Amino acid sequence: MDRPLTVAIIAGGLTHERDVSLRSGSRVAGALRDRGVQVKVLDLDSQVLQRLTALEPDIVWPLVHGATGEDGSLQDLLNLAGYPFVGSDAAACRLASDKSVAAAVLTRAGINVPSSMALPQPLFREVGVAPILDLVEQRYGFPVVIKPARGGSSLGLTVVQERADLPAAMVDCFAYDQVALIQQYVSGREFGIGVVDLGEGAYAMPPVEVVATGPYDYDARYNPGRVEYFVPARTSEAEYAAITELAVNVHTALGLRHYSRTDVILDDQGAAWFIDVNTTPGMAETSLFPQGAAVAAQERGESTEDFYLDILRAILSPQ
Repeated sequence: MDRPLTVAIIAGGLTHERDVSLRSGSRVAGALRDRGVQVKVLDLDSQVLQRLTALEPDIVWPLVHGATGEDGSLQDLLNLAGYPFVGSDAAACRLASDKSVAAAVLTRAGINVPSSMALPQPLFREVGVAPILDLVEQRYGFPVVIKPARGGSSLGLTVVQERADLPAAMVDCFAYDQVALIQQYVSGREFGIGVVDLGEGAYAMPPVEVVATGPYDYDARYNPGRVEYFVPARTSEAEYAAITELAVNVHTALGLRHYSRTDVILDDQGAAWFIDVNTTPGMAETSLFPQGAAVAAQERGESTEDFYLDILRAILSPQ
């Protein structure tokens, strides 16, 4: 291309993760501008299609986190408008964004996934709290994880330590989604593994080990001080292979493309467990994908800015 690359980054929107999305968009825009790319950050609002038409970008990078950004809706819209974009297509996003659906697909693919059930809010109200408490205690015991079936950044997630705390956790969860995922708790070390495809097949970037004071919730993720990150992660060769292989298998089994990030728990027996996958990983200051990308870029002998540019070039280059 004999002219500067033009990229439209779509961020913001009206999801619970708007602020994080805007920070992600700003960070990526700054990195690409440092490499001479013409970048415009567009809010996801009623004017976004008109602004895209006026800009005529070579490619769109959607960085809207949460419902409309990761459930395939925005991807369908961009496809309808005819814009190439970074990230997975609409069908794969729909599979990955619903945690209960993704869990079923990955379990059938032979990937370790904690046992879980999806409970819609109407059924929770109709059946009543007490019978459900009994079943949860019998099936999973405590602690147990309660989280929205859709959404990210650990919003609405609670690790319930005892029976009495379950009703409040369900109410908090339903504030973010109409379906709650009740999931077996897996104890162990937590990692975030970015997967990227630069045109030669998907591969795992160096894992980021997360050591949090208290739960790795929204506050811990985006407000420095409660989390210590180790990248590359402190693992043996066998542990490194287990968690990176799982991340690539998740990316492949769900039909994802370009990039993703998978959260993994490594239990005390050395088994890797799938926890969540993000088709639009956070790219803010404390997000995991950029930390892994920085080391991956260093291993390639380039800057993080060049690494992001490599992602765009791989998408735009004829196959």
